[in-house]
Amino acid sequence: MPKTEFSPSIESRPTYAGLVSQGAAPAIMVADEAGAQALTDLAASDASVMDHAHVVLVGCAATALGDVKPVALHEAPDFDAATPLVTQLLNTARMGTQLYLAGSEGLIGHVSALAFAAGMPLDEVQMEHRGSIARRMQCVHCKGITEDVTTDPFTCAHCGLTLFVRDHFSRRLGVFQGVCVDAETPGVVPETMEIQA
Repeated sequence: MPKTEFSPSIESRPTYAGLVSQGAAPAIMVADEAGAQALTDLAASDASVMDHAHVVLVGCAATALGDVKPVALHEAPDFDAATPLVTQLLNTARMGTQLYLAGSEGLIGHVSALAFAAGMPLDEVQMEHRGSIARRMQCVHCKGITEDVTTDPFTCAHCGLTLFVRDHFSRRLGVFQGVCVDAETPGVVPETMEIQA
């Protein structure tokens, strides 16, 4: 599956240039099932990229990488299970370590926020979107985070407000922001639509 093309938007909306090999530099790679193909494509363009790579696969098995053989390979069933390992890898990474993120916007947002918290410079983070365009949303009212949002508006899983899906993205939190859609006109909610790329 090719990387996703997103329509132009506001400045804070993340853009995903795609993965480009930095050779045999130390690397942390995190991907979900759709993103695993991006890592395979990366290795096909330069096999040396896997010579010092720690790969964390979220929600998929090692077989998703085919014949690609990184130095270390870890599997996690979901973000929650992957977070402690990714945090440890980021906190013990030496200067110059590259971070490659591939997959859904939820995965990219979640892990990029961990990298931001660990002090990793943005120029050492590469991202390629593959798969679902579901968003990781934060309600600006209750601060709760709802994963895998695919409709606009949507209902906050924490406080129940109906929220407008904004393109504003918080790098610190790794989430898009959602605001109450009917704050000025209670009960007047636009028709629900699928989020477009």
